Amino acid sequence: MYLSRLTLNRFKNYQEADFHFNEKINCLMGDNGAGKTNVLDAIYYLSFTKSYFNSIDSQNILHNEDYFALHGYYKNQQASEDHVSCILQRNRKKQFRFNKKEYDRLSDHIGKIPLVMISPYDRDLINEGSDVRRKYLDGVISQFDNFYLADLLDYNKALQQRNVLLKQFAEQHFFDELSLSVWDEKLLKPGEALYEKRKQFLDEFNPLFDQYYRYLSRGNEQVKIVYTSQLEEKPFPRLLKESAQHDRTVRYTTCGIHKDDLLMLMNGYPVKKFGSQGQQKSFVIAIKLAQFEYMRLKKGFKPILLFDDIFDKLDDKRVAQIVELVSQENFGQVFITDTQPSRISSIFEKIKIDHKNFFVEDGTIKELT
Repeated sequence: MYLSRLTLNRFKNYQEADFHFNEKINCLMGDNGAGKTNVLDAIYYLSFTKSYFNSIDSQNILHNEDYFALHGYYKNQQASEDHVSCILQRNRKKQFRFNKKEYDRLSDHIGKIPLVMISPYDRDLINEGSDVRRKYLDGVISQFDNFYLADLLDYNKALQQRNVLLKQFAEQHFFDELSLSVWDEKLLKPGEALYEKRKQFLDEFNPLFDQYYRYLSRGNEQVKIVYTSQLEEKPFPRLLKESAQHDRTVRYTTCGIHKDDLLMLMNGYPVKKFGSQGQQKSFVIAIKLAQFEYMRLKKGFKPILLFDDIFDKLDDKRVAQIVELVSQENFGQVFITDTQPSRISSIFEKIKIDHKNFFVEDGTIKELT
């Protein structure tokens, strides 16, 4: 599957734009702030029904305009074309359509067009809190497992209701164990299913991750992501029962898979504390490349791969190494943004592969020949 054409209308800094893409590699070049990343975000939108960078949809509308519209035309595995569109009018419900049919639930679209984004923000996986890592884990698994996404939505709804009830108990100075047990039961089934699937995913993912890190770093460091969960220590029903009194005191649910985390390790030590900047950058790029390979194996076809300004602070040799890797048969359509046209030209003089170059400036685009 690949994106053959993309049209943007009133999206971010684009009044109107129309791109016709190469099925292999597409390079978007231009200064910082020109709009290169906004093109990648539009492509991301059409896979995930939301922005990679801004969770408030209305803030992605061009200033002083009333709506934005995105249209993507994809060549699928059957060599026919799928049309995906996203239209948002201010103060109206977002419309998301696949082949002109509007979704009742946006979550039903997740996984139809698998995609991996690699950006400078990926360092947050190492440096930020556990919620960032859980969000990443959920986002990956949801692209190939619709039951996982359904369980996650059910778990979060039950968790929210349980927390509301705990707060009511404290405010009204009473406690009803039976009412609490109703929400305990609603947490158990999806929570245990999510725990098992997260654990299985990391078992299968780690060998791919280690393989890509060794390729990128050309070093001997051993890397691993360790999944940690309270459910490893005790069965979930017992955890909920034993924490009930403490939960009443603090007014929220203190145990469950919403407390899970990922430990990012290099040679057994946290990469956040002991990894150099270069090692950390290679670490997160390897995670995303392993994600691509894992999804390719699960889906049976190649996801779209987006590289957003990741070549900054990488030497030209390392950049060429990455481009050569994604030029291989295992990879499908790739999008690359860069501020240095000379670097891109130099790489493709050495690596002979079909590609297109675009120059982006102030929300306008020009295809380079």
